[in-house]
Amino acid sequence: MLQPPHSPVQVAAVPAQRVPARDRDQDAPWHTEAVCRRDEAGLFFAPSKEPTAARLSREEAAKRVCARCPVMVECREHALLQPEPYGVWGGLTAAERRVALARRRRRDVELKKAAQSSGRIAAAG
Repeated sequence: MLQPPHSPVQVAAVPAQRVPARDRDQDAPWHTEAVCRRDEAGLFFAPSKEPTAARLSREEAAKRVCARCPVMVECREHALLQPEPYGVWGGLTAAERRVALARRRRRDVELKKAAQSSGRIAAAG
């Protein structure tokens, strides 16, 4: 039977307190507060030739860590803006980030079309 390449992750049952971005030290980079800095890096990035079941289990464990992170939103935005091609960032896998980026692009195109058509209506009116 195949064993996952890492030991099971124990996640605290008590969620971390989220500190609003405006209340944090603005001079410190967001990643200094990331919970994943204290966890095994292998949890967030796939080893080569990882079996599907092990990958899914590892990704779910990584997402549980992300769920209790005070800078999850900042991490996710970083991964979407870079874009980060590998690993779990901000609670999203690389595939989930690709979907989110595609949705953003479609939304942006629709907003531009709506703005252009409303501009034409205002000019004609």
